[in-house]
Amino acid sequence: QVQLAESGGGSVQAGGSLRLSCAASGRIWSTYRLGWFRQAPGKEREFVAGTRLSGESAYFADYAASVKGRFTVSRDNPKNTVYLQMNSLKPEDTAVYYCAASPPGGDWRQSDFGSWGQGTQVTVSS
Repeated sequence: QVQLAESGGGSVQAGGSLRLSCAASGRIWSTYRLGWFRQAPGKEREFVAGTRLSGESAYFADYAASVKGRFTVSRDNPKNTVYLQMNSLKPEDTAVYYCAASPPGGDWRQSDFGSWGQGTQVTVSS
């Protein structure tokens, strides 16, 4: 069973930056898909960004349209950690951010992910 723990959330003014980390305990294979999702107050949880293996050793990143160009997802397999660098933050980025892990295959549907962290709050003020 994979356990995930997010860190790095906090409060920041619009235009600022935050870096979220998600550390995994248990075995995270280098082939796993690692994703970031978020849930804003009164809204459903949505996909933000994810990293997946493309080919034998290269990784591909996917982003939601709302964060593309501002957020960057990366992973450190030896450290079992995935990161989300968030730049040019906007008030609409305010949400609880979750990381999730899944074996390869499928898309970024939440139902594909069996391992989730507890979430970390990100608050962006105008």
